[in-house]
Amino acid sequence: MLAPLLAFSDADWVARLPATLAPALVALALHAALRRWWGCERGTADLAAVAVLLLPMNVWNVLVTTDTPLVLLSAGSLLAFARAAQLGAARWFLAAGVLLGLAFLSKYLAVMLGLAYLAWAAAARRWGAFALVFAGALPFALLNLWSNYNACWSNLMFNAVVRHQDDGGWSLATPALYAAALAYCAAPLFWHAWRGRAELARTWSRPAERALLLAWLVPLAVFAALSPVKRIGLHWLLSFLPALVASLALGLGRERLAACARALAGFALLHVLVIGVAAALPLEAWRGSAYLHSRLVLMARTGEVLAALGSLRERYALAADSYSIAAHLAYRSRRDVPVFGAGSSHARQDDIQTDWRGYDGRDLLVLRREAPPLADYRPYFRELELRTIEVRGAIFHAVLGRGFDYAAYRDAVLRRVRERYYRIPAWLPAGRCYFLERYFPA
Repeated sequence: MLAPLLAFSDADWVARLPATLAPALVALALHAALRRWWGCERGTADLAAVAVLLLPMNVWNVLVTTDTPLVLLSAGSLLAFARAAQLGAARWFLAAGVLLGLAFLSKYLAVMLGLAYLAWAAAARRWGAFALVFAGALPFALLNLWSNYNACWSNLMFNAVVRHQDDGGWSLATPALYAAALAYCAAPLFWHAWRGRAELARTWSRPAERALLLAWLVPLAVFAALSPVKRIGLHWLLSFLPALVASLALGLGRERLAACARALAGFALLHVLVIGVAAALPLEAWRGSAYLHSRLVLMARTGEVLAALGSLRERYALAADSYSIAAHLAYRSRRDVPVFGAGSSHARQDDIQTDWRGYDGRDLLVLRREAPPLADYRPYFRELELRTIEVRGAIFHAVLGRGFDYAAYRDAVLRRVRERYYRIPAWLPAGRCYFLERYFPA
């Protein structure tokens, strides 16, 4: 999705264009479906589209860029499936499966929509319909498996193993957080859905409306079941809320939908005011919090931070201690910026991009927001120096390491990374792994 845009330009607004346009595209698609397929009056379809646009996460959706393909493709798959349920047409079930498979290539959360389709097939006893959906999605699932088999099972490991290593088990707090997330994302919609539950229940007898109901009820119920042991991300919900809007439009009508739109508009206005005030404040206004101030300066004044490094950027290879900083610096400086150290589970993207063998003997500058424990760096360099850099009152720390010792780094840091993030379970067939082949071929 980004490749053709970046071939045109790598400006910020171009790179974020898909995320910026995604809510409007989903709203327009839902509007067209309500008008043409279900014969809704224009006012009801307009209100449904407006409700989608005013969902809180769609107000600031530009911050959730990685979910853009999932949201677009899930919405397309959902509408195709509802149309298939309405007409009983094989081609629409197959199209829903193809779009679901593409969404699955984006994020595994698309499986939740597949479970909703399965529930619809079970309720309608239309197993042939689900077989068509499955057939449409299968090639993309196989492509994902083949890609994982040849790449350390990276997607599967991250989603099924790595990101759950630090989960604390059963908790009463995470279900409460999930309830709060639901309220934040769509409280007016859920309130009116509950008040109009009798009317919504009557739509169950119509196959298309039943598909829409299940498309949000099933995923949200699964998340509720997982919430005692897993924190449910706010953005996990975004793909399933258009189905909720469509259910209200078809089941409750214009008046209830208008009430939802008014409430969402008020909440959206509050967001705009808060974001506007925060954006208008000078960076110096945040100096009371060193933690927040340094992050804002790095994000908003990256060019000044890079300029403050001066000639050091020419003498040293720039690196960072976290993936978020490294990725941001790489984008702004238009050069590779590796993550020095083990990093978090999200830093595994850097394992693909960076080959530490090529840095052997080179001098590195590791930029940090927090003061570094030099003992964490001394074993891997011949000489070590620490400098501080001030930009708009924010203090950054530059660890200057001369003569990088790749062998020592591999035996300590990369070996620890291997044990934590690349211990592939025995039940997965052994395939290729770029990390092991590069650093631990034996």
